[in-house]
Amino acid sequence: MPGRQCDGHTVSARGAVTDLREQVVDVIRERGLIRFDEPVTLASGEKSREFVDGKAALSRGEDLELACRALLEHVSDLDFDAIGGMTMGADQFAHVVAVFARKEWFVVRKAPKGRGTNRLVEGAKVGRGWRVLVVDDVVTTGGSMRKACETIEQVGAQVVGAVTLVDRGEVAARYFDERGIPYRPVVTYRDLGIEPVGGGSVQPQAV
Repeated sequence: MPGRQCDGHTVSARGAVTDLREQVVDVIRERGLIRFDEPVTLASGEKSREFVDGKAALSRGEDLELACRALLEHVSDLDFDAIGGMTMGADQFAHVVAVFARKEWFVVRKAPKGRGTNRLVEGAKVGRGWRVLVVDDVVTTGGSMRKACETIEQVGAQVVGAVTLVDRGEVAARYFDERGIPYRPVVTYRDLGIEPVGGGSVQPQAV
C-alpha cells in the first residue's frame, strides 16, 4: 500500500522516502511483470518473454490510486478538458484521473455497439473545442493510442497529450514526436529491466 505523504513525496511502509513513479515501478514489477520460458505473442503481434499485465498490477484500489496520482503528476503541465482512450486499457485511468483532476472522462469503443446512440466515443461528449488527453495502460507499438487519437480528431477535438502507464518500446514515442504531441510514459521498459519490443512502423491496432 502507498504510505503517508511527506514533503511532496510518499513514505513507504519500509520508511524510505520515494516518489510516486518509483512506487509505481515497484508495484508493476511485483504484481504485473510475468516472465515466460518461451516468447509469447502480444496483442501488437510482437513476441516477448516478458508480459506486463497492467490490469493485474493495479487490481488493488490503493495501487490504482497510486498510479493515477503518478500519471496526473506526469502531465501536470498539460491543460485538458477530458481524459480517455481505447477501452479497456484506458478505462480505469480515465475514470480515476477525472475524479482527481475534476475533468471529464471518455472511452473509445473498438466498434459502434449497433444500437442506442451508436457512438464510438462514450462518456463525455467530446467534440470541437475540447482539449483531450489520451491514455492507455501498457503500450508496445502505440496502436491503440493512435486509433484513439484518430477517433478523437475525427469528432473535432484536439489531442493535447498522450500518457501511458508503461511503454515497452520506442515506436509510440516516435509517432507522437512526429506529430508534435507531448508523450509521457510513466514507466518504461528500462525502469522494469526488460528488453524493448517493437521496431517497425506503428499500426492502428490494440497493444
